Amino acid sequence: MQIAIVLYPGMTALDVVGPYEVLRAMKGAEIRFVWHEVGPIVTDSGVLVLGATHSFADTLTPDIVLVGGSATDTMTAAADARLLDWLRGVHRTTTWTLSVCSGSAILAAAGILDGRPATSHWAALPILRTFGAKPVGSQRIVQDGKIVTAAGVSAGIDLALWLVGEIEGQARAEAIQLLIEYDPQPPFDSGHLSKASPKTKALAAKVAAGMVTPSDVGGEAVATAKVAWDGALRKIGRLRS
Repeated sequence: MQIAIVLYPGMTALDVVGPYEVLRAMKGAEIRFVWHEVGPIVTDSGVLVLGATHSFADTLTPDIVLVGGSATDTMTAAADARLLDWLRGVHRTTTWTLSVCSGSAILAAAGILDGRPATSHWAALPILRTFGAKPVGSQRIVQDGKIVTAAGVSAGIDLALWLVGEIEGQARAEAIQLLIEYDPQPPFDSGHLSKASPKTKALAAKVAAGMVTPSDVGGEAVATAKVAWDGALRKIGRLRS
């Protein structure tokens, strides 16, 4: 089973590393980290580097494709025409098309989520509606046929365990859960907007803002406008057809 995990500059590492640790334990799993070309990819921290093992051109029929999000560069990736074309192409034959965090915005930009329910990081939910999806903020995992989207960052681990359960059964999923000792017992209980206090929400927004540089903001603004324009043209095309 070929599993293609999309990498791109500025991505959030845990979005894909969490699912990777689960999915690599599946029977016959062939994991590919894919990008335009093979080589190092600097994540949104600017420090941690992941490596693309295969190119899009080398990976045309994956069984599973997974797209993660970014704190700084989601829309820049969503405006990458080559990435979107590849996603549209492989989605036609995938068994499962998955996203974690704001990776769902990239799927939406490709038109894959048009009219479909989907989730994302809470900060990215409004983007989904802008790009034609139906945002769902109350669920950690949202399935619509073979498309499955997960909420922010850490939800990728839950998504991967769920998927193993669907493909190989609960017993295998539970064995992998034990293998990685995934037994969440957080010292605090503010992991969802419904649980966080106004003070915590305000501080979270401040922390997030501190992770983004002015150049990130400018680049994302331009990319967001491009993706929105492309989405509008796509919608007009559907209305005319």
